[in-house]
Amino acid sequence: MTKKSRFITHAALIAALYVTLTYLQNMLIPDSATWAIQFRASEALCVLALFTPAAIPGLSIGCFLFNLSYSAALPLDTVLGTAATVLATLGMYHCRNLTVKGYPLLAMLLPALFNGILVGLELAVYIGGGFWLNALYVAVGELAVLATLGSVLFYALNTRKLQNLFD
Repeated sequence: MTKKSRFITHAALIAALYVTLTYLQNMLIPDSATWAIQFRASEALCVLALFTPAAIPGLSIGCFLFNLSYSAALPLDTVLGTAATVLATLGMYHCRNLTVKGYPLLAMLLPALFNGILVGLELAVYIGGGFWLNALYVAVGELAVLATLGSVLFYALNTRKLQNLFD
C-alpha cells in the first residue's frame, strides 16, 4: 500500500470510529455528547493526533459528519465544532514532542482550549447563558475526557508500542 493510500485509509478509519463512538454514546446515554455539559468519549481519539497526522483530517471529518447528521446538533456546530477539532488536532500534532515527564501536557490541553472557545461561543449564541459559562462547561468536559480516556489511550499506545500501527 502506498504512503498516500495508507494515510487516507487511516484518516477514514479514524473518522468512522469517531462517528460510530459518538452515535453509540448518544444511544446509550442520550444527549451526553451534545450541548454545553458533555462528555463526548470519542474526543479521546484526539490523542491519535500525537501519533499520526492522519488523525487531523480523520477526526475533523468524523466531527463534521456527526454534527451534520445528528438532528440535535446545532447548525453552527458543523462549522465551529469542526474548526475546533481542526485547530486542536493540528496543535496537538505540532506540540506532540513538548512533554512533561513523557506526557504531552500542552497538547492534551488544546482540545479543551479550542472547543471551549469556539463551541462556547456557539452555545452562547444559541442557548444563552453567557460565553464564559458555556466555554467553561465545554472545556471542563473536554479536559475530563482527555485526562481520563485520552490519557489511558495515550499510555496504551505509547507503552505497548502500538504507535507502529500508524507507520
